[in-house]
Amino acid sequence: MASHRKPRQHPLTGATARTAAGLALAGAATATVLDGSAQAAPHPTPSQLRTQIDRYYQEAEAATERYNGAKEKADRAESTLEGLQDEAARRTARLNTARNALGSVATAQYREGSLPTSVRLLTASSPEQYLERASMTDRAGVRRSIAVTRYRHELRDVEQVRTTAGGRLAELRKEKATLARHKRAVESKLIEARKILERLPEEHRAAVARGDAATGAAPVNEVGGVTAAVPAALGTSGGASGGTAQAATGRAAQAVAYAYSALGKPYVWGATGPSAFDCSGLAQAAWRAAGVSLPRTTYTQINAGRRISRGALAPGDLVFFYSGVSHVGIYVGGGRMIHAPHPGAPVRVASISEMPFVGASRPA
Repeated sequence: MASHRKPRQHPLTGATARTAAGLALAGAATATVLDGSAQAAPHPTPSQLRTQIDRYYQEAEAATERYNGAKEKADRAESTLEGLQDEAARRTARLNTARNALGSVATAQYREGSLPTSVRLLTASSPEQYLERASMTDRAGVRRSIAVTRYRHELRDVEQVRTTAGGRLAELRKEKATLARHKRAVESKLIEARKILERLPEEHRAAVARGDAATGAAPVNEVGGVTAAVPAALGTSGGASGGTAQAATGRAAQAVAYAYSALGKPYVWGATGPSAFDCSGLAQAAWRAAGVSLPRTTYTQINAGRRISRGALAPGDLVFFYSGVSHVGIYVGGGRMIHAPHPGAPVRVASISEMPFVGASRPA
């Protein structure tokens, strides 16, 4: 009978068919993974890891230069604040003296205030005493006027100095907050670099420790990472493309000599010598030894002297790298420089072609 017939089986509709096909594909993919035929993401090569390390070091150095700039501002604000505090103390002492003088005048006036001045004059026993009392009254009035004027003047000066000091204190707190922020940025980049460094094979870790670039450029004219002595002519082959060159000035020669004496000393971010340096700290210390004062940061040092083209470089010139002007070296001739590369790598001689060159300046 019709009531006992089985329901007729209908073919899959379009939506149902697509769902079934999707499930089938997913199952096939799962089976492929279980079979071990899927390809895992490739591990980065040592060269790629070194490129990552270089990027972190470069970012850390950019943050270091911002830290150096903030520290310079904070030190300047702190020095100004200390001077203002000393001045406020001196002016407060003078204010107290003026207040005491005004108090003495007021006390004297109180003691003599039982009778009006006109009555005290009229009760004089003689014309001489009258004139003497009149003269004393005039002098007392002048003293009182001077005392009041001086007190007001000292009070105004103290308030002005204290207001200025308050502004410097607010500035100092702001700069110290900026300082702390840049310090955290430096430290976080260095932590990331160290994590990647631990994954490198030994020979690559050694290359990073020497300060070699990830491009594979070999150290230039070095023995054990340190050039043994200063060349007699301080750059007997100079210019970025070779040839003969001498230091532009006697002071430049002194700066180069100092840079050679710093070879092998460690990089410490924020350091300006004499036992450790960061890149701008080394440039500043070398030229300070030659009697020239340079600003603290790379992005201010590049504008501290006359700008020089790459083809006109002479020993002693400062060479700058990266778009943010975050690294500096001291040119020594023959396309080479002395610089402080990064934490873990000592002051060394290197090619100026290891990093993207952005400019040069001649301090003196």
